[in-house]
Amino acid sequence: GAGAAGWLYLRHQKERQQRSRRLRDLRALALGQGDFQLRDSSGTARSKADFLGRWVLLYFGFTHCPDVCPEELEKMSRAVELLERDPALPPVQPLFVTVDPERDDEAALARYLRDFHPRLLGLTGTPEQVRAAAAAFRVYVSAGPRDADGDYVVDHSVLTFLVDPDGIFRDCYSRSRTAEEVARSVRAHMDSY
Repeated sequence: GAGAAGWLYLRHQKERQQRSRRLRDLRALALGQGDFQLRDSSGTARSKADFLGRWVLLYFGFTHCPDVCPEELEKMSRAVELLERDPALPPVQPLFVTVDPERDDEAALARYLRDFHPRLLGLTGTPEQVRAAAAAFRVYVSAGPRDADGDYVVDHSVLTFLVDPDGIFRDCYSRSRTAEEVARSVRAHMDSY
C-alpha cells in the first residue's frame, strides 16, 4: 500500500511539473498576450480586459467563408454546450473575431452568428484593429483576389484558441479536433488551473 501511495504521489508530482513547464513555455511564446480594441455586434467597445476572469474559446474567421468557418464555429458551439452540461464548471465565453472587417460590420456579425451558440460574441473593428488582434495570436490572414463581382475569399489560420481567466493562452485546436476532444481538453485545463 505504501509503495502504491508513493508511486501515485510521484506520478502526481511529475504531472504537476509537466503542466507547470508547459504553462511556462506557453507564456514564453507571448501568444495572445497583447490587448485588442474591437467592437461587438451591438457596437460596444471590447478589449481583452473585458474577458479576464472567464475562460474563452476564440476563433478568427469571416462571415463569407463558404465552409471552414461555419464548421469550426459549429464545433466550438458544440464544445461549449458539452461543457455547459456540467454546472460545476465555469462558463466558457465563445468569441469570433472577423479577419474581414471590410464586409463584416456589426450588423453582418449579428446576422451570421445567430445560427450558432447563443452566447457566441462577434468582434470587428477597423482593418488596423483587426490586424493587431490577429497578430497578437499570430494568425495568418491574406485576402485573395477579387472576382468579377468584387467578391473574395480570405485565407487565414484555422485554429481555435483557449485563453484562461488570467488572459493567458492555454491551448489551440486545429480542424482535426472534434468538439468532444476540445471539451475534454478545456475541462482538463480548468481542472489544472
